[in-house]
Amino acid sequence: MTLQGARERWVRTGDVELCVAELGDPGRPTVMLVHGYPDSKEVWSEVAPRLADRFHVVLYDVRGHGRSTAPKPLRGGFTLEKLTDDFLAVADAVSPGGRVHLVGHDWGSVQAWEFATVKRTEGRIASFTSMSGPSLDHFGHWIGGRLKRPTPRRIGQLLGQGVKSWYVYALHTPVLPELAWRGPLGKTWPRILERMEKVPGGGYPTSSLPTDAAHGAWLYRDNVRARLGRPRADAYAHAPVQLITPLGDAFLSERLYDELEQWVPQLTRRTLPAKHWIPRSRPDQLVSWITEFVTSVEGGRPKGVTATGKYADRFGGQLVLVTGAGSGIGRATAYAFAEAGARVVAVDRDAEAAGRTAEMSRLIGAPDAWAETVDVSDEQAMEKLAEKVAAEYGVVDVLVNNAGIGLSGSFFDTTPQDWKKVLDVNLWGVIHGCRLFGKQMAERGQGGHIVNTASAAAYQPSKALPAYSASKAAVLMLSECLRAELAGQDIGVTAICPGFVNTSITSTAHFAGVDADEEKRRQKKSARLYGLRNYPPEKVADAILRAVVRGDAVVPVTPEARGAYLMSRFTPKALRRIARLEPPL
Repeated sequence: MTLQGARERWVRTGDVELCVAELGDPGRPTVMLVHGYPDSKEVWSEVAPRLADRFHVVLYDVRGHGRSTAPKPLRGGFTLEKLTDDFLAVADAVSPGGRVHLVGHDWGSVQAWEFATVKRTEGRIASFTSMSGPSLDHFGHWIGGRLKRPTPRRIGQLLGQGVKSWYVYALHTPVLPELAWRGPLGKTWPRILERMEKVPGGGYPTSSLPTDAAHGAWLYRDNVRARLGRPRADAYAHAPVQLITPLGDAFLSERLYDELEQWVPQLTRRTLPAKHWIPRSRPDQLVSWITEFVTSVEGGRPKGVTATGKYADRFGGQLVLVTGAGSGIGRATAYAFAEAGARVVAVDRDAEAAGRTAEMSRLIGAPDAWAETVDVSDEQAMEKLAEKVAAEYGVVDVLVNNAGIGLSGSFFDTTPQDWKKVLDVNLWGVIHGCRLFGKQMAERGQGGHIVNTASAAAYQPSKALPAYSASKAAVLMLSECLRAELAGQDIGVTAICPGFVNTSITSTAHFAGVDADEEKRRQKKSARLYGLRNYPPEKVADAILRAVVRGDAVVPVTPEARGAYLMSRFTPKALRRIARLEPPL
């Protein structure tokens, strides 16, 4: 695999020559991508071209990897001090006298922590984005602190990380790692990545993998024991740091970064539900975060303002699609995710309303937002939407199936056409969304979350809402079934049951069995009653974000929705008696 359009050069440092690739305009801010173990610079092949639209992007093969030469002898040739020499040599070549924005993954991040904390690089690093690779000095202090002040919780953290670090012990054994990588492991590694990490193939890893991995074992042997046993006391970052933590990382615990603020005066935290190799599995999201962070450090403004919401570290840069986003709960939900820094796709059958939601989402924090027009009940239109979103924006991380319509009237007054309309939107719209976007999540293999807007009417019977209640009860049960089916793929499913919320659904609801004048009267009265209740859709939106973070299954939102939910479980007879009452319309 090659980085198409990249300009290559060779940079000599000590006894090795480094293969350096550049993309983009050298007159723009320089972003330097440093790969990890057992990769080469091609691990960034999905990230680099996307960044090159706005930055001068530099990648290099770490010594002994890819097309860079290896030190002789190997022992002692991979120390952090020599890796720092390499970084400075590349920085001098591609940005003489200037600063660079560092981005490191895995061992690229480990060594970049060294670059960002030693005195001799001060003034050369504008920012550092770290993912899946801690500072060995910080790690050493983390271990020491838990050994000096042991508690059951701290000992548990040590043991947990000790289990995750099994590969570190294996790489310290003599000869065996080299034999494994040059033999069966080197041949099967691409399939292992595809199966365990859901990393797409496409020519990655490169044919140099067996040699790269054999050489890279010395990264661990030359540095890990020495630094963990004697961590530096002055390992303070002299540049702003963005920490990206994949929550499904099989090799590193989130707890490793618990005390990071004491070492990093300017720290931005991000998390995402993904596994270790995020440069391959989540390139779009990384590009969004890197772009936003670098732009803010450079003193400019990203496309949206910096996210400040309480969930900014959880949803920043994620792709969220909301149906029915032109008004009410859908619009409030789109705004809430935008404030948390998510990229938003606002979907509604009203193109103008969807456009307004997308525009405001960008203004209040979304790095980007798009408006799409579709009728969720139209199967073919939804299929085209799913194809377009995947091709142009990426795989959705959070799907909110919110579009719905209201229908009131007795069972015998509800016509087959009424039934079809309400089921097409309220139920089939949810089915189409789950089937199309949920399938993309499952095929990506990096988890995600689906939120389906049901209703308190799903478990609270009413003589006036047979069709509406049936559609929402179906959504609730569909959500429960999907939750069971998708649990093994790290895809959460939540059914949100709002209750009486002040939205426009009441003023547009259809009332079966009455003439047009009576329908308008009932619409106005129900809208007035909901207005008097005045429960804002923003509170529902907050409940949706909280449910995604917690992984909740069923979330009644308003007090009356929660009360009815409890009654449906413990006093269903009382709820059935209430259902017989005439609605106040």
